[in-house]
Amino acid sequence: MQVDKLAIPDVLKITPRRFGDHRGFFAETYSARAYAEAGITDDFVQDNHSLSAQVGTVRGLHFQAPPHAQAKLVRCGRGAIFDLAVDVRKGSPTYGQWVGAELSADNGVQLYVPVGFAHGFATLQPDSEIVYKCSDYYAPETEGALIWNDSEVGIEWPDIGEAVLSEKDAVAPTLADFESPFVWSSGREENA
Repeated sequence: MQVDKLAIPDVLKITPRRFGDHRGFFAETYSARAYAEAGITDDFVQDNHSLSAQVGTVRGLHFQAPPHAQAKLVRCGRGAIFDLAVDVRKGSPTYGQWVGAELSADNGVQLYVPVGFAHGFATLQPDSEIVYKCSDYYAPETEGALIWNDSEVGIEWPDIGEAVLSEKDAVAPTLADFESPFVWSSGREENA
């Protein structure tokens, strides 16, 4: 497995090894031991799977606040997405900055999004399926979001045409109007 640090080094781009032949391929998409050796020691307790039918579907930028904050390990099982994370840890030297990568069924790339980041993606192909692990259970009372196209954050989205959004995502607050529940300290997230 190849692990690459992105411009925000807490977010990791992971490419599991694939073994292919005339039948297709095999890949080990998660091993607690291998991921711990790469520095990912989260106890993933829930797997989620979503389908976005239309190209240009944007989901995010989402997070769960403490005490149910979630780290995520994201991959694309079918199609392709542009996946990203925005640092929302108060005091972080990269607060308000983002990193992202293209995840697809073809490339097998994964994105590790630690606690203290808002997460989102845009679909690049129709009927894209996203599969991700979470380090805490879904707790709707702790859900939060930032607007996907905040000019202060300046995400460079790929050309997706007109974004397809949920009502909730279309009216999420900007970073300037957001009071983060996350605090950065020595490179680690803490509860505010």
